[in-house]
Amino acid sequence: MALELRQQLRLTQQLVMTPQLQQAIKLLQLSRLELLDVINEEMVENPLLEETVEEQAAADSDPPEPAPVESADEDPLKPVSVEETAREDIDWTNYLDEYNASGPVYYEPEERETPEYENFLARRKSLVDHLMWQLLLSFPTKTEETIGSAIIGNLNPDGYLQASVDDIATLTGADISQVEKVLEQMQSFDPVGVCARDLKECLLIQAKLLGLEDSLVVRIIQDHFKHLENKNYKAIGHALGVSFDDVLAAVEIITGMEPKPGREFSDEDPQYISPDIFVYKMGDEFVIVLNEDGMPKLRVSAFYKQALNQGGPLASHTKDYIQSKLRSAVWLIRSIHQRQRTIYRVVESIVRFQRTFLEKGIAHLKPMVLRDVAEDIGMHESTVSRVTTNKYVHTPQGTFELKFFFNSSISRIDGEAIASASVKERIRQIIQSENPAKPYSDRKMVEILCASNIDVARRTVAKYREMLGVLPSNKRKRIQGGPSVCKNQ
Repeated sequence: MALELRQQLRLTQQLVMTPQLQQAIKLLQLSRLELLDVINEEMVENPLLEETVEEQAAADSDPPEPAPVESADEDPLKPVSVEETAREDIDWTNYLDEYNASGPVYYEPEERETPEYENFLARRKSLVDHLMWQLLLSFPTKTEETIGSAIIGNLNPDGYLQASVDDIATLTGADISQVEKVLEQMQSFDPVGVCARDLKECLLIQAKLLGLEDSLVVRIIQDHFKHLENKNYKAIGHALGVSFDDVLAAVEIITGMEPKPGREFSDEDPQYISPDIFVYKMGDEFVIVLNEDGMPKLRVSAFYKQALNQGGPLASHTKDYIQSKLRSAVWLIRSIHQRQRTIYRVVESIVRFQRTFLEKGIAHLKPMVLRDVAEDIGMHESTVSRVTTNKYVHTPQGTFELKFFFNSSISRIDGEAIASASVKERIRQIIQSENPAKPYSDRKMVEILCASNIDVARRTVAKYREMLGVLPSNKRKRIQGGPSVCKNQ
């Protein structure tokens, strides 16, 4: 078999992800604040990008009139005369006396070192700083300070000690008795209940500082904590031989204690949401407005474009650099415009689907998936998914993430399906309207939902209840102002 070389033409199609296309996809899924960071970074790196400055209309109207030309006979330099006179109501005597008063004279240097602006910025006091301040105020020895620092370093954000006494002793090289002594001292620090090893010890510390060492409160926490968690108050009264009312009074004190002492010193900054889109109702129509507040309007620098068009004496590498940056700048501007148009089209489609929700509220939210919007605007589902990621819209019903409008459907007994978010809202309303002494069980809520023409299973109700952060009915029961239903309280 002979081997030979042969040339052959073949026409094929393939999708190539160019760097420009990758940049466009990346910009599409960025939030508004992230997009601002990218634009500012590009403006620093690309000299051809500049921000459009809104000039006054008068500057763009008529050209300025030429200045009058002076004749050669006229002297262009005229003598300067001071015609302003001093005011007659000034008390010159007091002015001169004050000006000529004896005393030290201070001269400030022209160049002086000014304090850093960052030194004046306030920050929230952390739990570590607060405890270290109290530890140093107790005038500890070097060993006690080392032990105390190790204890503070092993606290979780809620103020609980995550390391054992043996671990602290091994870490600091101190005796266990010394560690226990320092720990006992630090458990009296503010906030009350800090440095506890578990919830039971945290409540006992607070009871001790309230002067309830030998009370029913301490006996319930120490010996019947499991019954307390399950709200089995009758079992507590029977075991301790006290009346039911006395148990309720003690439980009322316990529920008023703080289960997470370090919560008030949380260093987590609040996340402020800046909506990317605003939807307003004007008359019978909804108007969509993109939030471009603070968004720089980019353009290509006229100086560099003129340098390329004139074809002056530019080096080849300089010309290639300018052309490369020009292509990058033009593509960025086009990608931003395309991003804004795509977001507008997606929100416009969502408004068409969810018009009833925008008018009447969450109970009228319709089930919708990404495919519905993709088919409506003629785009791929992945594009719609990128557009709705990390973007928020302000509506007459509140501010929501765009992902909020895409919900699975829950069938009704009779009629159209309902969105899962509407079912969650209905469950939340049922729990809020229940009798605290007799809360609804999951089975009972299924019956109530069925009466409202919503066909849902008990396990679905339990799943939505947990997503809402609501405890089961046996732990949600409140007697005479007991604890609330939320898990984090």
